[in-house]
Amino acid sequence: MKVKSATGIARLINAATYSCQGLVACFKSEAAFRQELTLAVIFLPLGIWLGDSGVERALLVGSVLLILVVELLNTGVEYVVDRFGDEIHELSGKAKDISSAAVFLAMCNFVIMWVLVLFF
Repeated sequence: MKVKSATGIARLINAATYSCQGLVACFKSEAAFRQELTLAVIFLPLGIWLGDSGVERALLVGSVLLILVVELLNTGVEYVVDRFGDEIHELSGKAKDISSAAVFLAMCNFVIMWVLVLFF
């Protein structure tokens, strides 16, 4: 039997609700996300204020938001890996390390963008 899914505005409302639930869950359970969100609260307004053009503002703000996006994905990967057991497995460790590396690269991107936009 096929389950009928929501369409139109109901689908958008459901998607927004699930997204908010994910943000709240990550905020409650992940110290790294809370720290990055705190920095975002500081750097988002700074990026808007310090950027001289729309492109500069977009680069500064986008590099901050990218860290949050990648941290959410990293957390999702970690939860999925942990869901399948506590035993140590080489592939589980690689999956977690790779998603953590993605967060690191997003942070490097942030530093590079801010230095290039503000100082060059």
